[in-house]
Amino acid sequence: MQRTGTLTLADAVFPRIASDSRAAVLARDFALMTGFALFTAICAQIAIQTPWTTVPITMQTFAVLVAGGSLGMWRGAGSMVIYAVLGSLLFSVFAPADPGVSGNWDLHFILPWSGTKDFVWDIPSGGYIVGFILAAALVGFLCQHEWDRKPWVHFGMFLGAAVLYIPGILWLAYDLDVSLSKALEYGLYPFIVGDMMKLGLASLTLPLAWTLVQRTKRGTGDDSSDSAPPA
Repeated sequence: MQRTGTLTLADAVFPRIASDSRAAVLARDFALMTGFALFTAICAQIAIQTPWTTVPITMQTFAVLVAGGSLGMWRGAGSMVIYAVLGSLLFSVFAPADPGVSGNWDLHFILPWSGTKDFVWDIPSGGYIVGFILAAALVGFLCQHEWDRKPWVHFGMFLGAAVLYIPGILWLAYDLDVSLSKALEYGLYPFIVGDMMKLGLASLTLPLAWTLVQRTKRGTGDDSSDSAPPA
């Protein structure tokens, strides 16, 4: 059986086979997208509440960047669409509006589950959820061109994180009825340091995953995937 070309990390870990039916390919892609949507939901439950903003600090940015980098443009964006639909219509998978603990500063770590279920356009952080789709698409596009295997992977992750904030800040200003400068104060400045750390972690995770995949394939005598990331 001949494999099709490897474009993304997901294709290297779960390779397509040329003889696969279209239904099998669609089922595989949907399972991958759903899996990363659920991973984003879990990361949304790692939340730090601060006293100066209604938007909690979460690990979602990390999940979004890794989803885009692992799945590619369309599937990465699709995983975030699934996440948005799950939280709008079905389950409490969005970041908790209240971290589930008392006080102005506190940490909520996954359990007890205290997510938010509401339409994207009805919550202050809804713009960020739309931004997740854009960020995953951009990072996925770059990683399909092997940015996750190049020294400039950090810049690609930075671009993805930056794109995420555009609809997030604009919606926050509209929803809270505040000026753009005030929205930046609420929805950008408190998160810069944390997001630098999260995009740095994503920039390390993807090349490391590629290295592990390459070593595994060499160990099994299968070296048919694309070039390895830089050391």
